Amino acid sequence: MRIALISDIHGNLTALETALEHIGTQDVAHIICLGDVAAQGPQPREVIERLRELEIPVVMGNTDHWLLNPLPPDIIQQDERRETEIELWSAAQLGAAELETVADYRPTLFRDFGHGFTLLCYHGSPRSYEDRVEPTTPEETLNDWFSEERALVYAGGHTHEAMVRRYGKSMLVNPGSVGQTVYQTAGGRDVQPTWAEYGLLAWNDGALSITLQRVPYSKDELSRAVRRSGMPHADYWLDNWRS
Repeated sequence: MRIALISDIHGNLTALETALEHIGTQDVAHIICLGDVAAQGPQPREVIERLRELEIPVVMGNTDHWLLNPLPPDIIQQDERRETEIELWSAAQLGAAELETVADYRPTLFRDFGHGFTLLCYHGSPRSYEDRVEPTTPEETLNDWFSEERALVYAGGHTHEAMVRRYGKSMLVNPGSVGQTVYQTAGGRDVQPTWAEYGLLAWNDGALSITLQRVPYSKDELSRAVRRSGMPHADYWLDNWRS
């Protein structure tokens, strides 16, 4: 059995379709989305509709929850103003049907596939979609966040950084980001490469394998989608992307 994990799409339908096309070659039984579906990108409504059309279960991410009550921060620094305006624009693209769909996202999702293969999905941690499970997160912190849960695989997103980490007899997995991958250059600048990341779990006769996938997509196609969308600050948003 194979399970595909996607996360942090952020309204980037171009990246999502690329990931879905590649997943379609992997003989997967299920696809699960770990949240942060629509905000901050050029096609928030289309991404929500695509996941709903494919009946892909989604857990609630922090930006998904924000879309249900999209208030700007009390204080906006000058260099944050454009990001805030993009976020508010993405929220304004959603109608009643999309908001109803987002409101149905659950904080966690548990699946028992039998024969010892259990999977717990969340966005940040089972406790909060704001938590960050990272390679350096102390064991005692993980114990606080996961003490009431039991699964062979714990899967979450939020950090936009792919990770596989052992936790006791279990595995922690972050599939990375489909639509807003972050990469730090040698000069220390965070840029966003045009590749879609996802995770692949395989269970075969009691053996578990975890693969982190990275699939390139077209920056030109992404740029066309941004221009068509009417998203504010399009040049600013696109300037950080690298093919």
